[in-house]
Amino acid sequence: METRKPRSKTRDFGRNLGFLVHDVARLMRRVFDRRVKHLGLTRSQWFVLAHLYRTDAQTQQHLADELDMERAPLSKLLDRLEAGGWIERQADPGDRRANRVYITEKIDPLMNEMVTQGEILTANILSGIDTGTREQFLTVLAQVKSNLIAMEQEKL
Repeated sequence: METRKPRSKTRDFGRNLGFLVHDVARLMRRVFDRRVKHLGLTRSQWFVLAHLYRTDAQTQQHLADELDMERAPLSKLLDRLEAGGWIERQADPGDRRANRVYITEKIDPLMNEMVTQGEILTANILSGIDTGTREQFLTVLAQVKSNLIAMEQEKL
């Protein structure tokens, strides 16, 4: 029978960067999902559409890589989005084996609503924090992202 070793010190993960970033992102997604539920798209669909809105005309493979998704589940998701008229897939002129994914104009009014809800959520999240601190926080977060991108690109 295995016995548990008594802990000498309880760790406070409430100030651990990884836990904080994960928890904040998770909570933001949940609140945002609730605020845009009336628009009728799932979180996965929003995730794909928002990414394409920023960088349209990607190949399905590149999109899968960028979204950290396997190709098969992404393909099924794209099938549903295409059936709903949100995206179009067209053969890549440079590679007959690949498809490029394009958003349609149908997304424009919904994207406007999404952006508006995102701005309101951001204002709510940062309420009570002065402008200088907000700017410093965003600057630090952008640097952290930049550092992580550089680390990801390092050859191990």
